[in-house]
Amino acid sequence: MSNVGGTARMRYSLWNLARQALRGHRGWQPAWRDAEPQRHYDVIIIGGGGHGLATAYYLARDHNVGRIAVLEKGWLGGGNTGRNTTIVRSNYMLGDNTDFYEWGMKLWESLSQDLNFNVMLSQRGQFNLAHSDAQMDAARRRGNIMRAHGIDAELVDRQVVQEALPHLDFRDEARFPIYGALYQGRAGTARHDAVAWGYARAADAYGVDIIQNCEVTGYTFEGERVTGVETSRGQIGAGRVGLAVAGNTGRLAGMAGLRLPIESHVLQAFVSESVKPCLDHVVGFGAGHFYISQSDKGGLVFGGDLDGYNSYAQRGNLPLLEDVLTSGVALMPWLSRVRLLRHWGGVMDMTMDGSPIIAPTPVEGLYLNGGWCYGGFKATPASGWCFAHLLAEGESHPLTRDFTLERFGLGDQLDEKGMGPSPWAH
Repeated sequence: MSNVGGTARMRYSLWNLARQALRGHRGWQPAWRDAEPQRHYDVIIIGGGGHGLATAYYLARDHNVGRIAVLEKGWLGGGNTGRNTTIVRSNYMLGDNTDFYEWGMKLWESLSQDLNFNVMLSQRGQFNLAHSDAQMDAARRRGNIMRAHGIDAELVDRQVVQEALPHLDFRDEARFPIYGALYQGRAGTARHDAVAWGYARAADAYGVDIIQNCEVTGYTFEGERVTGVETSRGQIGAGRVGLAVAGNTGRLAGMAGLRLPIESHVLQAFVSESVKPCLDHVVGFGAGHFYISQSDKGGLVFGGDLDGYNSYAQRGNLPLLEDVLTSGVALMPWLSRVRLLRHWGGVMDMTMDGSPIIAPTPVEGLYLNGGWCYGGFKATPASGWCFAHLLAEGESHPLTRDFTLERFGLGDQLDEKGMGPSPWAH
């Protein structure tokens, strides 16, 4: 058992598994408490997904913040945390994003041990395919930038790709011939639900109150400063309030009178029926926005572009389904014979430059973690770690010093995607 300032928690281990098996598995504890809201907290974090829970955990563990609550309007991990394609990587190009996501990769690599919870990290490597000489040049540039920042990157030719991924279309008459790829061996996947559960359990052990079915409906103020929140379970006071609500960032910020440079769009994801092992790596298609991996259960997990209209609905539409499947079949023609099992939608908070925001807001006492675009799940550990620093210290960590709100007004955007001020195009 361990007790680190909060709830006593049984340590998960082979020994405890064997002991519980002999007892008929009747001695397991709940992974976290179903806490009742208190009248006041030092910090309230709105959003019970990966980012919010990670923030609470690092706040309690690293910054000795005493009274912390995580408020979730539904069930824990019921938002974008459980509605993605589970890919983790750090193969970005701009210095700010590159260093941030690489720190996240380092946290991912020790996360299961840190949380005493198996997040099922599988560093199977990712191939980002190139289909022309120009794309090979772009991959070379990105790889050199990664290596300059101490990140693993390897430019590989067609033969290496074919040996690793023989089920792709390598025919001479292929619509998009494969020239090579940029490979990151430490990239891979993690189990999205396990990430939320692991952070929740670890945060609860430090005394964090995780309050589900508690929707925030407004804020309380003293003058210009936020002093708490109005919820479906009553008013709760707070020294500081942090927003980590993904696609609902604009809506929750609007309750405080803020208009953010963020749009909400649906991003669909898909999984096929289980098939025999055929894809040992994560693959990114360079001729269209398509990415795919194979889960431990055998299903092919894949996704593509955003739906092109603003929405808060966690569902998709058929035109995007056709677009994604067209890219998939172009890359892997045999995919046309595999049955689609299910698909779902996550609500993405898209910034105007494709990069996130972790910063204080113009409203005193209110802090923002949002605008993750396509990078939300893979950013989970680094996001929580840096947001915890901001909430505890009142100023940004050096890794996120440029992830400000002010950059949009100053024309100092971090154009990771280089697409201009059109979130739907990112």
